[in-house]
Amino acid sequence: MMHTTALAALVCAMALGTVACDNRGPAEKAGEKIDHSVDTIKNGGHEPVGDSIKDDINKARDKVDDKVDEAKK
Repeated sequence: MMHTTALAALVCAMALGTVACDNRGPAEKAGEKIDHSVDTIKNGGHEPVGDSIKDDINKARDKVDDKVDEAKK
């Protein structure tokens, strides 16, 4: 059941992310890493599930953005 819920959340987040997606700059990426570190520390050294899903979405978004930029050249 948890996998189904996580998959549904991932699909929804990706759909929303592609609609309102801007290229993330270096400052935004750095801020996200800081937020991620703070959340991990608050969670007793364990990464919250939501953060790992966000990380996967951001990695996928970055790869898509890179491919789009390559295709434009």
